[in-house]
Amino acid sequence: MEWERWKPLYEKILKEFGYDEKKDREAAIIANELANGLKRAGVEKLKSMIQFKPAAICGAALRKEDIARARGVVIAADEATSLLMAHGKIPDIIVTDLDGNMQDILEANKKKSIAVVHAHGDNIEALKKWLPKFEGYVAITTQTEPFDGVYNFGGFTDGDRAYCMARHFHACRIFLIGFDFENVVEKEGKDAMIKARKLKWAERIIKWYDML
Repeated sequence: MEWERWKPLYEKILKEFGYDEKKDREAAIIANELANGLKRAGVEKLKSMIQFKPAAICGAALRKEDIARARGVVIAADEATSLLMAHGKIPDIIVTDLDGNMQDILEANKKKSIAVVHAHGDNIEALKKWLPKFEGYVAITTQTEPFDGVYNFGGFTDGDRAYCMARHFHACRIFLIGFDFENVVEKEGKDAMIKARKLKWAERIIKWYDML
């Protein structure tokens, strides 16, 4: 998704949730600087992994019995990484804003997973803590205007960002596995009501992209 298509939705999200675009921009700049010296996965690497291939995007409601369906390019939305790894499957790509099980995410990245790390105004401290620890390939994304070395494929939550990325790089088919837009997977330190609103946005973004 190009920035000009994403921008109107982003502006609505800013208004609804009261986010600060300047803080999002600050986070992206910090993440880009922290990633200097790391192995960067550019657009061409992501494209070669996804283009014209089936993509299985695994969400937070992933269950053990769902894992066998995760074929093609396996993209984990943050905490789905842990369940995949617990059953011997390392995702090809992890889309994360660094609030999942970071030890699992770092281990998967060390083994083979590309970590697509999202920077936003609320995770600057997490970026500072965790980003320098990645040993494998990383790509940095933002939800505001992209710039050199920082991408924006569209999307708001880890799951719909993964979906937008797969669409951006023309996956031939996309399978959503372990997605539940109605029931919040509670996470310590997170407001369940806000998470529920975010899930509604995730569903809305995916449906909107399907109509483009």
